[in-house]
Amino acid sequence: MTDLTDPGERKAELAGNLARVEERIARACAAAGRSRDEVTLVVVTKTYPAGDVRLLAELGVRHVAENRDQDAAPKAAACADLGLTWHFVGQLQTNKVRSVAGYADFVHSVDRSRLVRSLEGAAERAGRELGCLIQVALDAESGQRGERGGAAPADVDELADELAKAQGLRLDGVMTVAPLAGPYAGSPSEAFGRLREISTRLRTAHPAAKMVSAGMSSDLEEAVAAGATHVRVGSAVLGQRPRLG
Repeated sequence: MTDLTDPGERKAELAGNLARVEERIARACAAAGRSRDEVTLVVVTKTYPAGDVRLLAELGVRHVAENRDQDAAPKAAACADLGLTWHFVGQLQTNKVRSVAGYADFVHSVDRSRLVRSLEGAAERAGRELGCLIQVALDAESGQRGERGGAAPADVDELADELAKAQGLRLDGVMTVAPLAGPYAGSPSEAFGRLREISTRLRTAHPAAKMVSAGMSSDLEEAVAAGATHVRVGSAVLGQRPRLG
């Protein structure tokens, strides 16, 4: 494990990990008959310091993600000079919305009407437009939320219409996490295929909602094969390291 106090060694470690992830994405794109340019790598930097974000930026990473506002807000502020695109990918409580609206360019985890209303107000106060993705819970029934957040597939269309009408918000697409329970548990290929179906249906009413955020370190190949436009990769780039604090 590389010492955090040695930025030279840490940068070399990150560079090697990034190269391996890039190779995986490129191979997956080739196997699916897709251009590498069709897939954006979003590096999830949760539990890692702002120094790692700076090293990643030096290595060419432009999209970074966080899943907890208490970690993301100070990190985004410390890296504000880098011109990065910030993605919020975790479950979002309404009391954190005002903070998230101040730095996030995209929120991947919109899953209920109350959150849409809170984000709308926060975006207007911040004078910003937020790109929003509907998180789809493939383990949830209509009217319910998934164990890891997300709206049931049957509720996506109604939520999309609300998002599309909201001021300061932009409906950009859908997101999912391969479920741990339900009919798609243990079958990321089928899960991501179902997300593709939902995305296709969504775009008949909202043609601009083209983003499909799916796949992480363990299943990015399956996500690319199913049409993901954004893959969210953490440990394969940053390694398995102790939590901060």
